[in-house]
Amino acid sequence: MLIDPHIHMVSRTTDDYEAMRAAGIVAVIEPAFWLGQPRTSVGSFQDYFSTLVGWERFRAGQFGIRHYCAIGLNAKEANNEALAEEVLALLPLYLGKEGVVALGEIGFDDMTAAEERCFRAQLELARELDMLVLVHTPHRNKLEGTRRSMDLCEEHGLDPGRVVIDHNTEETVREVLERGYWAAFTIYPRTKMGNERMVEVVRRHGAERIIVDSSADWGASDPLAVPKTARLMRERGIAPEAVRAVCYANALAAYGQSGAMREEDWLAPPPVDQRQLFHGNSVLRGQQPVVEERAAARDALVIE
Repeated sequence: MLIDPHIHMVSRTTDDYEAMRAAGIVAVIEPAFWLGQPRTSVGSFQDYFSTLVGWERFRAGQFGIRHYCAIGLNAKEANNEALAEEVLALLPLYLGKEGVVALGEIGFDDMTAAEERCFRAQLELARELDMLVLVHTPHRNKLEGTRRSMDLCEEHGLDPGRVVIDHNTEETVREVLERGYWAAFTIYPRTKMGNERMVEVVRRHGAERIIVDSSADWGASDPLAVPKTARLMRERGIAPEAVRAVCYANALAAYGQSGAMREEDWLAPPPVDQRQLFHGNSVLRGQQPVVEERAAARDALVIE
C-alpha cells in the first residue's frame, strides 16, 4: 500500500485516480495551492477550500482512494497583502472540517516581508489550534529558506515532530532531520528531486522521518511518482521495510497525529458506488457506474 501525501488532485483527471488506485495508492493528501494565476477575491479562495473538503473528497472516494487535505494560504499568494488578510480570517472556518489533517502548504516563495508576516500568522494559528503544519520551502535560496522556515516554527513554539518540511533536496535533508522535523521530498520528472536521487537519499540517510510525495499539479508532474519511486527503490536494493516507511508508514505516522487520518479508513472502506451524487452531481457522464458489492481488499496490495 502507498500514500501520496502531497498531490494537487484538483488539477488531475479521473484517469489519474484510476491509475493511482491500480498502482497501489490508497490515500492522498491535497494541500491548498495556487491556481497558476492570481486569485482576485476572497470568494475564489472560499470556493477552492470548499472544493478540497467537499467535491474532491467525494471524487476520490468514487475511485476507491481516501482523500484528505491541508488548508492554508500559499506563500506566493501572501504577497497580495490586502487579499491575504481576508484569507487569513477565512482559514478557521475550514481548518476544523472533516478530512483536514494540517495547515498548509505555507512558507516562503521569494522570501519577502509579506510572506514572512503571513507565514508567522499561520504558524500562530496552528499553535493556537494545535494543528500539524506542512511547510513549502522555496525553489530559490532553498537552504536559506528551509533554515528560516524551521527557525520561525521554533520561534512560534511548534513541536518539530508536528511539522512536515517539504520540497527537500540533498542540501537540506540532513539539517531538517537533525532538527527533528519530517523531511518530505517532491518527486518531479525533471526538477527538484528525481526518483533515482531519492533512492540515494534513503540509502545515505535511512528511512526515519523521510516521506516521498509527487506534488503532482497542473504543470509537468507525475501522479504515479510515489509507486514508481517505490519500485525503483526495491530494484536498487533498498530494504522492503524502508520502502514501506518512506512511501506509506511515515506519512501515516506524521499526519495521523491530526486524528483525522486513520489506517482503518482505507483498510475497511465502504464499497465504491458510482451511483452516488454530490450536491446532485456525479463523476460520470453517461458511463456505466462501478458498483462494488464489497470494497477491494486493500491489505492485499504490495509494492512489486
